[in-house]
Amino acid sequence: MTINTVTVVGGGTMGNGISHVCATSGLEVRMVDISQEALERGLATIEKNMDRQVRKERMTEEEKASALDRITPFTDPAQAAEGAGLVVEAIPERAELKYELFRTLDEAAPAETILASNTSSISITEIAARTQRPEKVIGMHFMNPVPVMKLVEVIRGLATDDETTGTIMDLSTRLGKTPVEVNDFPGFVSNRVLMPMINEAIFALMEGVAEPEAIDTVMKLGMNHPMGPLALADLIGLDTCLSILEVLHRELGDDRYRPCPLLRKYAAAGWLGRKSGRGFYNYDG
Repeated sequence: MTINTVTVVGGGTMGNGISHVCATSGLEVRMVDISQEALERGLATIEKNMDRQVRKERMTEEEKASALDRITPFTDPAQAAEGAGLVVEAIPERAELKYELFRTLDEAAPAETILASNTSSISITEIAARTQRPEKVIGMHFMNPVPVMKLVEVIRGLATDDETTGTIMDLSTRLGKTPVEVNDFPGFVSNRVLMPMINEAIFALMEGVAEPEAIDTVMKLGMNHPMGPLALADLIGLDTCLSILEVLHRELGDDRYRPCPLLRKYAAAGWLGRKSGRGFYNYDG
């Protein structure tokens, strides 16, 4: 199956990044968000990121203009799903929101359309069970920032068939990504390994072991990580980190995934990282 039209539900950090790479790869993109204002913010981010690619001579002005022309904004996900070969969900990491959206998409999209979730921790099998096409539901977990990061975790639900998996593996390669097939398990591979490290770094901060800059420097210089765990948490979003850890803790029943109280406190205060201007670091200005 060859996919030419992709609907991306969500115009936030992940959604606009997915729309960006699909459009620059020659696909027709329908980007969906709840309001025109949210769509305008998403499109502005895409244009800003493409401008950076032009300055670095990774694309021309003509290629940028063509890619932007391939993105059409929508506020109705059901309308945007009509006739699409693939729908990628990239909404907040809340299970009930995703379940309800997939019910809507299942009713609106053609029977052959693949429904994918960019979830970072929620069960693909459970999402698929809300549809009448579980064999065509799959996880397509991009990394942030999407235009830069090469990995896509391709997650098979219990019922996902070989044809769907093969189509998404091929499409990921077409997008310039490296797809890795994994099975449906809480946190998959990426966040099952990453989130305990971030959580432990937050515990070290809470217990006064070191300041944020020192913790991050140890991991960057001592472990050769390109970014420290606290700065990475700020980039991901502390609310997202908390949601993922809660899923891991609940589904695996292991206290090593218990979210650090300081993470809960920051999330409750609205200190969510880069997107709010403050997290473990201050980004104002």
